[in-house]
Amino acid sequence: MTDLPFLTPLNADQLRAAGIPEPWRFGMADQVRFGEIDALQHVNNAVYLKWFENLRILYFQQFSLWHQRENRPKFVLRAVDLDYRSEVKLTDRYILTGRTMKMGTSSFTMEYGVWVGDRLTTTSHAVLVMLNPDNTKAALPESLRTELREIDGVPG
Repeated sequence: MTDLPFLTPLNADQLRAAGIPEPWRFGMADQVRFGEIDALQHVNNAVYLKWFENLRILYFQQFSLWHQRENRPKFVLRAVDLDYRSEVKLTDRYILTGRTMKMGTSSFTMEYGVWVGDRLTTTSHAVLVMLNPDNTKAALPESLRTELREIDGVPG
């Protein structure tokens, strides 16, 4: 993993070369920083949510809808869960992975993973809802649905 650039999108080929299996097709490499460590000498629980938010922004930047200057869609995080499988420590190099698993009318569910080497240390799911300017739910546009199908093979 030392050859991977930090904080830039990684494609499926780069993930496979780093030992990360299908169905992951999008990721980002980074290294744990001192300020992300808690008193128990591992990554603080709240840090994972920041990591996934950073990855989500990179992920969204793939979509043509995201690049609209006016009327950029508003996505809000409705729900998130985390499953800690093993600790991540200071100076560990890791890869975050993210993908959309399913789509609803106005929302979609993403899955995330944190990998240290070939070890999946943390998983997460997040439900994101698209809103209109008045904060009511907005239907996901067909263009976004098409891109999600192409990028992640999302059914529906």
